[in-house]
Amino acid sequence: MFVVTVTFVAQADQSQALYEALIEQARNSLTLEPGCHTFDVCVSTDDEATVFLYEQYADAAAFDDHLASRHFKSFDSRVTPWVRSKSVQTWTISERGQ
Repeated sequence: MFVVTVTFVAQADQSQALYEALIEQARNSLTLEPGCHTFDVCVSTDDEATVFLYEQYADAAAFDDHLASRHFKSFDSRVTPWVRSKSVQTWTISERGQ
């Protein structure tokens, strides 16, 4: 399983708009992408401008499909002005200990 984590920090006064767009993006990804298995949107308890995403894909190719999708490209261009910072990391789920 291929895991992607993303931390967004919204621009001032854009927290709610970013959150709503992320919820829509999660719904689209889970519905339209067979390779997307999990897409959790988490808001920091310390700062509502900070949102953390936890996404699971079947493999790296499924994530590449996500990035190439029409709904992602539309989402990305819409929210970019609302984002103060964005950090993306990728992971694999280890088979050790399972």
